[in-house]
Amino acid sequence: MSESTDRIVVVTGGSRGIGRTICTTLSAPGTTIYFNFNSNAEAAQSTIASIEAAGGKAYTHQVDVSSEAAVADYLGMILKEAGRIDILVNNAGITRDGLLVRMKEADWDAVIDINLKGTFNCMKVVAKAMMKKRYGRIINISSIVGVSGNPGQANYAAAKAGIIGLTKAVARELASRNITVNAVAPGYIDTEMTDRLGDKAKEAMLDQIPMGRIGTPEEVAGVVAFLASPAADYITGQVINVSGGMYM
Repeated sequence: MSESTDRIVVVTGGSRGIGRTICTTLSAPGTTIYFNFNSNAEAAQSTIASIEAAGGKAYTHQVDVSSEAAVADYLGMILKEAGRIDILVNNAGITRDGLLVRMKEADWDAVIDINLKGTFNCMKVVAKAMMKKRYGRIINISSIVGVSGNPGQANYAAAKAGIIGLTKAVARELASRNITVNAVAPGYIDTEMTDRLGDKAKEAMLDQIPMGRIGTPEEVAGVVAFLASPAADYITGQVINVSGGMYM
């Protein structure tokens, strides 16, 4: 995109799936993208190649976003090196599915820590830097599950619903500093995560989608790119569902 020149972008969880596509979509000559990965260094190298093919510069690091100290060190390094962060996309997330009555405490904690606390950790550091510059765009990746619920995903739904509340609260706090904070809530998107679903589960999901098909990572990334662009300068505190009408 022509707007994306001379921007410093941070994307969490950028090594695969929606995160990789967001990195690629935001890439352009003059754009520098920093993204983290949790464990798959090989996949991260593929993201770097995609970013560079689109004309951007790419840097990646292994960072556990659930660790306040690790996030502070990582984002502090970027701020020292680049001088600012213009756009933050909080995409890092995991699932540990199970029915509520059988869910282990460790599975609850892991999902809340990565998905929700990780988003909080990154926003807290970046917001301070953006406030000094009086400019910033924060885009949080929630999920349609955060607004509709889903059996077997109490932890994931709670984390993604928490991201929506966090988005709205921080949008009110930062609006006067020319910082927008919005969320994108994908529905059933074609990724490695959804590929693991059985045929019956996929058919049941498709039955809930008025448009009758699954979405693509590019369709989610397109909304992220819009929210990061000057065209969205007067939009904050919003949740945009990308779900084919799965939730209205």
